[in-house]
Amino acid sequence: MDGERARETIPTNLRLLMVLEEVARAGVPVTPTEVNANVELPKPTIHRLFSTLEEEGFLQRDMDGRTYSPGPRMRSLAASTMSSLRIRTARQAILKRLSREIGETCNIALPDRDAMIYLERVETEWPLRIQLPQGSRVPFHCTASGKMYLSSLAPNHLQRYLNATTLTGQTDNTITDRDALLAELGDVKRNGYALDREEFMQDMIAMAVPILDTNGRLMATLSFHAPTQRFTTDRALTYLDALRDASSELSLLIEGEI
Repeated sequence: MDGERARETIPTNLRLLMVLEEVARAGVPVTPTEVNANVELPKPTIHRLFSTLEEEGFLQRDMDGRTYSPGPRMRSLAASTMSSLRIRTARQAILKRLSREIGETCNIALPDRDAMIYLERVETEWPLRIQLPQGSRVPFHCTASGKMYLSSLAPNHLQRYLNATTLTGQTDNTITDRDALLAELGDVKRNGYALDREEFMQDMIAMAVPILDTNGRLMATLSFHAPTQRFTTDRALTYLDALRDASSELSLLIEGEI
């Protein structure tokens, strides 16, 4: 009897995991129908699975009411996986080396539903530094890491974000005009890096690059920030290659290749 029960429950558990895998692979909000094109389950079953995953917090319905994105439990699972001891030790070594080379605080941030979350950071040894501890949430539109993430979105998803968001001015330099922000994000997409020119905090600049997954999509960002007393954006750009090299190492680390 126990064997029969196991055979009955395993397919259901695998189906839930397959749905989560497809949502993660898509990288954008998806409908049950879009996911089912690969999973190929009966229509009532796929809708029931989405309902269960939403109810348990693994998925959440997007603002349009039709599509779904990773929910808080799925995001927490992803962050915990990236924070496993082996990965975290190697990741810290990469960040420490980069921080020593640049001489400033370096961060890894993950996109959440409405903000970037600092997953990891290595502090500069300078007494004058900006305190943004691990777990801090920062806005998309006025930070280097957030703008890097927004530039990776498909045009329709970016427009949906802009339609639902107030571009609040954090400093006099914050871009609060939608057209100006779209132009900036176009530059970020073309250049492959993003700058924060005192847009989030007065007297602080930052630069970010993407950390890509095996499909070439942004899964996190690598950045550093510094006070304007020590750094200009022109000087920041001289460390772009170092930032990109570290980002490539982090991508390989998470893929398990180093």
